[in-house]
Amino acid sequence: MTDRTDGYVCRIACEAEMNRRWDDEISRHAEKGNWITWKAEAIANFRAGRSVPYYGILNGTVICEATAVPDGDSAELCAFRTVREHRGEGYFSRLMAFLLEDLRRKGFVRAVVGVEPGEPRNLAIYRHWGFTDLIRTGTETYPDGTVIDVLFYAKEL
Repeated sequence: MTDRTDGYVCRIACEAEMNRRWDDEISRHAEKGNWITWKAEAIANFRAGRSVPYYGILNGTVICEATAVPDGDSAELCAFRTVREHRGEGYFSRLMAFLLEDLRRKGFVRAVVGVEPGEPRNLAIYRHWGFTDLIRTGTETYPDGTVIDVLFYAKEL
């Protein structure tokens, strides 16, 4: 399943695309330790069927991405990224619509996103997409030991 419009394609990534994308992310970050660990985890989870990576590709280049982590009849959505040059142009919204439709088609009934309390812009975007039901709070620990607070919001599919 793909969505193609004006050189922009939304699709589920393959492992080769994931490797290229993660290597690009690692090269962009001065503090590479977390990114190297996250790459290894992402590839392992993909191989084991524990995650589904979705990419938005413009003229052959990945410009945005998200990952779905299935959990019963729900999927937690994470790893939202859009390259700086294409933020605010609607590409990620198109990827999110593609991802949510794919999850609905596969029989999932709910999607969940996590947001840090100090990210009001992201929270507003998630609310706009219908993620309004606060279902839990928690923390996430990065590979370097950094701990962040996270609010989890759900939406029925």
